[in-house]
Amino acid sequence: MRTITLRRVVVTGLGAITDLGHDVPSTWDGMVAGRSGIGPITAFEQNDEWTVRFAGEVRGLDTSHCIDHREAKRMDRACLLGLVAAEEAAISSGIDFSTGDHERRGVAIGSGIGGIITIEEGYEKLLRTGPRKINPFTVPKLMVNACAGNVSIRHKLQGANIATATACATGGHSIGAAFQLIQRGDADLMLAGGTEAAVSSLCIGAFSTMKALSTRNDDPQGASRPFDRDRDGFVLAEGAAVVVLEELEQAKARGANILAEVLGYATSGDAYHIAAPDESGLGARNAMTWAMRDAGISPDQIGYINAHGTSTPLGDAAEVRAVKAIFGDHAKRLAMSSTKSMTGHALGAAGGIETVAVIKALQTGILPPTINLQSPDDEFDLDFVPNEAVSRQVDYAINNSFGFGGHNVSLVFGRWNGE
Repeated sequence: MRTITLRRVVVTGLGAITDLGHDVPSTWDGMVAGRSGIGPITAFEQNDEWTVRFAGEVRGLDTSHCIDHREAKRMDRACLLGLVAAEEAAISSGIDFSTGDHERRGVAIGSGIGGIITIEEGYEKLLRTGPRKINPFTVPKLMVNACAGNVSIRHKLQGANIATATACATGGHSIGAAFQLIQRGDADLMLAGGTEAAVSSLCIGAFSTMKALSTRNDDPQGASRPFDRDRDGFVLAEGAAVVVLEELEQAKARGANILAEVLGYATSGDAYHIAAPDESGLGARNAMTWAMRDAGISPDQIGYINAHGTSTPLGDAAEVRAVKAIFGDHAKRLAMSSTKSMTGHALGAAGGIETVAVIKALQTGILPPTINLQSPDDEFDLDFVPNEAVSRQVDYAINNSFGFGGHNVSLVFGRWNGE
């Protein structure tokens, strides 16, 4: 029988592209400044029939630094965003990916929806010109695993290669899976995260008809307002984020710049409803409780939670109830903010983007705010870091990601102190 000695896992690289900026520094600066990346939709034309006319778009996307323009045409926008984030993460890690044991390095990058823009374009082409004119690259463009595959090819990652699709929990699941692969000795290094490019006519239309989106067309930047009494739905966004996870001793041996330590991961299921959370917060409560148990720390050691906090009436309430149930009196002493108030909700990429935010918070001692929080809901009496970032050094933090289907993920990170 195989005996497994769990190894320590650290973060040594970060990459992100969001509506706040095309890299980690600009995205983080936007969060600290409390700036919103939400604006009018430019991805497709809309008329007065559209009840939602704003989103969080990545404007001016340039992929020339990481892929030839001819190859870029064979990839969906979701894949391209992921490639940009992975490139930044790889460079920031300081690793020479052209050398070393490629079979001990892998990738775990998922997407909640995948190549929806390619699907829309392919179907429109089918209707206009018939099946013989469909782009032959349609299938490799639309696949949820397209980004993972292309990142693997680019960086010669011949180890584990996985692509999770668990709606808005995707990024968290991807990072958690990568963490466990390294922890149990099946990999030494993983590029992990999520990507999404779902600001499309079908997605905006579909989310609108199910009443999931905010309709504040007169105030796009004030539309994402987690924990506020006047919240009326989430704001759809696009983006990607990738982190480099590495086994601790290997990272030390090569003199890596260690950014944080991954301490715990857990996932749970609501088993309740396909699109609504269990209102008691049971699934969220289990994910956080089990992740802290996995990390070997107690609830009173957590100083910050990056909330899933999508700005939906049911979701925000369930998460607050879960936090109160777990942390008791300590719930009012820790800080919990939702960076979705600034970025909007990037679905499968959200867990990755918010992991970057947690790591930067641990590094810098700055906690990003929940903007647009003017009138907290009556039962929401916690510290949501309202409207302005605060300086507060914390040692342990949680990142929550919850998705349609009842998927819940919690990740626990620790501030790196050199030991």
